[in-house]
Amino acid sequence: MLDIKGAEAAKVVLVIGIMTLHSFGEGAGVGVSFAGSKGFSQGILVTLAIAVHNIPEGLAVSMVLASRGVSPQNAMLWSVITSLPQPIVAVPSFICADAFNKFLPFCTGFAAGCMIWMVVAEVLPDAFKEASPSQVASAATLSVAFMEALGTLFQNFSHDYNSEDASGFFVSLLFGLGPLLGGIVLVSFALAFRFQHALLTSVASGIAFVLGVWRPLQLLLFSKMGFIPLMFLLLMGSAFFHISTSSILKYAGRKRASVNDLSSVTGISVSVLTLQAFLSCGAVAFHALAEGLALGVAAPKAYGLGRHMVLPVSLHGLPRGAAVASCIFGATDSWHGSLAAAALIGFVGPVSAIGAILAGIDYSGLDHLMVFACGGLLPGFWKIVRRSLRLDMRKSICGLMIGVGFAALCLTCTKLVCLHTPYCNSAPEAVR
Repeated sequence: MLDIKGAEAAKVVLVIGIMTLHSFGEGAGVGVSFAGSKGFSQGILVTLAIAVHNIPEGLAVSMVLASRGVSPQNAMLWSVITSLPQPIVAVPSFICADAFNKFLPFCTGFAAGCMIWMVVAEVLPDAFKEASPSQVASAATLSVAFMEALGTLFQNFSHDYNSEDASGFFVSLLFGLGPLLGGIVLVSFALAFRFQHALLTSVASGIAFVLGVWRPLQLLLFSKMGFIPLMFLLLMGSAFFHISTSSILKYAGRKRASVNDLSSVTGISVSVLTLQAFLSCGAVAFHALAEGLALGVAAPKAYGLGRHMVLPVSLHGLPRGAAVASCIFGATDSWHGSLAAAALIGFVGPVSAIGAILAGIDYSGLDHLMVFACGGLLPGFWKIVRRSLRLDMRKSICGLMIGVGFAALCLTCTKLVCLHTPYCNSAPEAVR
C-alpha cells in the first residue's frame, strides 16, 4: 500500500482502518447532538469539540505515513479519507436520532477501544524507536493534559447556549477567513508583480500603522476614552513590546549556535530581520486576540447566523493577514511560510472570540486591552520600516503608501457596511 510493503504496509492499513472506524462513532455523535434537546446550539458545540479533536487525529495519521516515506500530499489525502465517515454518518444519525441515540454508546466505546489499542500496540512502540523514553513520556503526558483540559473546558461551562450563541460561534469562525484571504491577496500580488524585500516590509509596516491608530482614534473621536489614559496605554503597549523584543533579540545574538540549529531544522534562514519579522507578527497576533474578545462579546447579537456580519467581519481581517504575509514574505522570501503565518493569525481571532462566548465575558475593559495591543504594533514595525528605508527609500515609501491605503480602504468599507446593517454595534470595531 502506497509503495510500502511487508509488515510496515500491514501496520499502515491497520492505522488507517482503525482511524476510519473511529470516525463512525464521532459522526454518530455529531448527528445525535443536533437532534438533542438544545438543537442547533448543542450541535455546534459538539461539532467544534470534535473538530478540535480531529487535529491530533489527522496529525497521527499523517505522521505514521510520513515516517514511512509517504509523500506529504498522500499523507494529507489519507488523513482526510479517514474522517470522511463523520459527515456520512452524521446525516442519517440526525434523521434517525432515536435509533442512533441508543446505538451511540456502543459506537463511542468501540471507537475508544480502537484508539487505545492502536496507541499502545502501534504508535508508542514506533515512538520508542525514534526517540528516548523521556521524550516520548513528556510528549504523551503533555498531549493527554491538553486533551483533558480541553474536555474539562467544554464540560464545565454551564452557560445556557441559545440561537444567539450559535450565531456567535458561526461569526467567530468566519473571523478567521479574513486574514487568510488577505494573505492570499498579498502573496498573489507579490508573486505576480515580483515585489522586493523593501516594498513588502514597507507594505506590512503601513498596514500595521493603520491597525495601530484606527481603534484609538475612534475611541478618542467618539469620546469613549480620554486622551491621557489612551496615550498612557499606547505607551505601555509600545514599551512592553520594545523591551520584550529587544530582550529576545539580545538573547538570540548571544545564543548564535541555537539560532543556527533552528535554521537547520526549519529550513528558514534565521537572521536578525527574520526574527524581528516573527516578533512583529506576534504583536499582530496579540492585536487579533484582543479583537477576537470584542467580537465574542458582539457576535451573539447578530441573529440569523450573523448574515449581516459576514462581510464586515471578513473585510476587517483582510489587512491583518496581508500585514503578516507581507512581513514574512519580505523576510524569508517564502510564500508558503507567508500563507501559513496568515492562516495562523486567522486562527487566533476565532479562538479568542469563541472563548469569550463560552466564558460569557462582558465588554468592560476590552477597549483598554485593545489600545494596549495597538501600542504593541508600532515599535516592532517601526524597526522594520527603518531597515527597508535604508535599503531602498523610493520603494519603501511606495510600500508604505500601498499599505496605508489598503488598510484604510478595508477598515473604512467595514465601517460603511456596518452602518447600513441592523447590527452596527456588532462589528468588532464598533462595539459599545
